[in-house]
Amino acid sequence: MDRRKRTRQLIELGGLVKKAGIVEITGDDRTLIFGALLWIADRLEGDQGEHARKVWRDWGRAAFEIEAKEKAGK
Repeated sequence: MDRRKRTRQLIELGGLVKKAGIVEITGDDRTLIFGALLWIADRLEGDQGEHARKVWRDWGRAAFEIEAKEKAGK
């Protein structure tokens, strides 16, 4: 992956962490955030990984749709 694409990907992923409210909820505790991400990775690799993917993808999709509707209504 070239540097620009990687940089853009990292910025977008950081934006998702911010958008989800994780920075505020954790008080910007990087150790806590990293631990939570490791917990997510463990869940995804476990025997219920497919279920977690479906649930979390549905939540994310719904949140993006709500955000799009709010932006369209402004």
